[in-house]
Amino acid sequence: MLNVPLDSVDASPCAALAIGTDYSFGTLLDTHSHRRAQFLYGMTGLMEVGTEEGAWVVPPYTGVWIPAGKPHRVRMNGVSTRSVYVLPESAPRSSPGCEVLVVSPLLHALLLASSDVPAHYAADSREGALMQLILFELNRAPTLPLFAPMPRDPALAKLCAALLAHPDIRASADDWARQLHCSPRTFARLFQQQTGMPFGAWRQQACLLAALSRLSAGTPVTEVALDLGYDSPSAFSTMFRKALGVPPSSFLTWHP
Repeated sequence: MLNVPLDSVDASPCAALAIGTDYSFGTLLDTHSHRRAQFLYGMTGLMEVGTEEGAWVVPPYTGVWIPAGKPHRVRMNGVSTRSVYVLPESAPRSSPGCEVLVVSPLLHALLLASSDVPAHYAADSREGALMQLILFELNRAPTLPLFAPMPRDPALAKLCAALLAHPDIRASADDWARQLHCSPRTFARLFQQQTGMPFGAWRQQACLLAALSRLSAGTPVTEVALDLGYDSPSAFSTMFRKALGVPPSSFLTWHP
């Protein structure tokens, strides 16, 4: 099904529904949720996904798993999507939160073919087998670390939101501790408790998410590196390669 509203077919008894949708650059799908779990795959472009837990960036050849009932918002940057909507009892993943998943060549081909599957199909038909194989592949898909969790402490969350809006690798833990009127040691413990990550790792993740968005928009690597506060493009490239396994210059053509 192509460019079909989910609510027009959601009543189908089938365990999984596949819908392809084209979005203009910059389209924002404001906070919403579905009764079905969703695997959202952008065949082109880049998606930015946000929930109350944090922020994800989803580059080409990856997709985001969104559990049933999870409120989320998505910004589409030149994206043509294939979404699979799965009844909660048939969900192939048990994570309570969103996950960025690697899309293998097989899963990519299956998602392309799924656009021809109607809203109603027999479980023992070719269409049923195709959708079941998609669920098997989603179950075994590896995750990628493209997530910056948000703390629940209001003062700390405000600082994190500001850094996500204007990422800077030079942001100082000592400076944040002073703004929160606590010692560096107390701040380090608070940050770890609230996000599950050390401050330095979270700061790098925020910069990585911003880098992916800017690179996808065509910003040169050198400009991205300097805007994010790196001393040199090579320092930025080293971080990028360690995180994703490829240099920033080739990420748009990367296929895991």
